[in-house]
Amino acid sequence: MVMMNFAVVAFVALCSAAFYILAGYPLLLAWRARRSNRPVTKDLKPQPVSIILAVRDGDKFLAAKLDSILQSDYPRELMEIIVVSNGSSDGTCAVAANYATRGVRLVEVNRGAKPDAINEGVRLATANILIFTDVRQILDPGSIGRLVACFADPTVGVVSGFLVIRPAGIEEDNVSLYWRYERWIRSNLSRLDSMLGATGALYAMRRELFRPMPSDTLLDDVYVPLAAFFNGYRLILEENASLYDYATTASSEFRRKVRTLAGNYQVMRQYPALLTARNRLLFDFVSYKLARLLLPWIVLAILAVSFFLPRPWAEIFITMQAVFYSLAVLDLVTGPRSPLKRLSSPARTVASLLAASACAIVIFFVPANRLWKPTQTVAIGD
Repeated sequence: MVMMNFAVVAFVALCSAAFYILAGYPLLLAWRARRSNRPVTKDLKPQPVSIILAVRDGDKFLAAKLDSILQSDYPRELMEIIVVSNGSSDGTCAVAANYATRGVRLVEVNRGAKPDAINEGVRLATANILIFTDVRQILDPGSIGRLVACFADPTVGVVSGFLVIRPAGIEEDNVSLYWRYERWIRSNLSRLDSMLGATGALYAMRRELFRPMPSDTLLDDVYVPLAAFFNGYRLILEENASLYDYATTASSEFRRKVRTLAGNYQVMRQYPALLTARNRLLFDFVSYKLARLLLPWIVLAILAVSFFLPRPWAEIFITMQAVFYSLAVLDLVTGPRSPLKRLSSPARTVASLLAASACAIVIFFVPANRLWKPTQTVAIGD
């Protein structure tokens, strides 16, 4: 009886913790953001910018990306475009060289690490506003100007673009649904005060706030913005600065999430102040970033405790969890046209994200640079 009573209390506590992480905290954050919204002062007056594009083996995407930058409605004479090839072995350098007559500067970094490429790009940049962008995504013509306009607000140190995932199949749409959920959280953090990083595909920052990264940094879009955050500046999301990406496959998203979640462990080592009172968003960091790392272990504990619940609750909850995990496994062999896909694909997406969070502890056992893997998209594979 004592064991059953303990199991009931533990089960309720664990389920409550999982609910808080997945839904309770995001809803609380949205309520806080509505009550304490901090608007950003904007001025559309253009100023010089240095656009830094670090790329490795991106020849399939590079021409379209550079075209989207050059076709921007931002004044061309105010844009310095630096392509940094970090150890490319394909036609990346040849593609970039074709744009030399249009003012695109090519720099080659043979060390092959993305942080080294970004550090070199910043060293060569001349403008006071730095814009970092990845090779795969296409920029909206007005996105650069909308990022720059936010720096009229002296409290703003970093401005992120608004990543839009193009529609694809059911599996990829479930992955993009998760991204929309993440983007909602980031948007509310931005309205409240600051995001806890940036959207790596496109973000801008004040040059004087940039802090060079160690070569093995996994999350350049967290490490770099946090330097501005701990200098008292805001990290905001500009929802009108859009860029467009292809949906990723579930397997590719799993590898990416292992890297990004492992990067959260790494960034706590790089910025120990995240877990102290120096972090003005300590409550949000613990509820959002740290809690996500604990979530898979909470879910496993829920399964274990379920076996000790009184009947019939033990059978009910064990069956529900078994059905969920069975659907996730079945999705691996379920055809894209099967009606079951609408149930199995969401289950697989959630299970994959939980597994990725659990696997993130690999950062303590392998070198960080081994976690970098190419991203597979449904339109063009890497």
